[in-house]
Amino acid sequence: MPTIFPGAQSAIPASRSRGAYAKSAARKAQIVEVATTVFTANGYTGGSFREIADQIGVSLTSLVHHFPHKIELLEAVLTRANEIYGITFDEICREHGLRAAVLDLAKGNLGHPELLRLLAVLSAECSRPHHPGHPWFAERYANIRSDHVRWIIQDQGLGRIPKNHDPIVLADLIIAIWDGLQLQWLIDPHQDMLGKMASFFDSIGMLGP
Repeated sequence: MPTIFPGAQSAIPASRSRGAYAKSAARKAQIVEVATTVFTANGYTGGSFREIADQIGVSLTSLVHHFPHKIELLEAVLTRANEIYGITFDEICREHGLRAAVLDLAKGNLGHPELLRLLAVLSAECSRPHHPGHPWFAERYANIRSDHVRWIIQDQGLGRIPKNHDPIVLADLIIAIWDGLQLQWLIDPHQDMLGKMASFFDSIGMLGP
């Protein structure tokens, strides 16, 4: 694909360009990692650029160079947190059903308490309609609901879920119970989150392998 200014990059040696890009990418990843910790502890409103820069040991100017606006950093943090979701979810749903996929992902989430805590803290803070992160969470929940509905309909067709359940209502119930049990587990890690989710699925006749 041609560039807008053909040949404009030729003055920069390829190795130097790649090295500078890698260094910049590494710094951005470091900023996002530290911002995750700061936002988890203080929320988006309470987490400042100055605190993030101080923890990394860089100037405020350097941080702003990578993320000119705080909302851009929040989006990067949320995107990183969301990367642990959905990697193999669809594959498991397709082969074994929604119950198996939910329990598999919930089990994997147990290894990422800091990211679950971040999502719990920010989802509550971003529930305010005018919060900068509100659109991201609204879209996230809409996408999760849509995906769940799609897999519930598939499972009903395969006899894994009774057809008397409304797919939209059931999708919302699964999301609510999942979020609620994860929050209880974050507060008290002795909670049997997976066992309770499995019990809920049993109670509604939702089958799995």
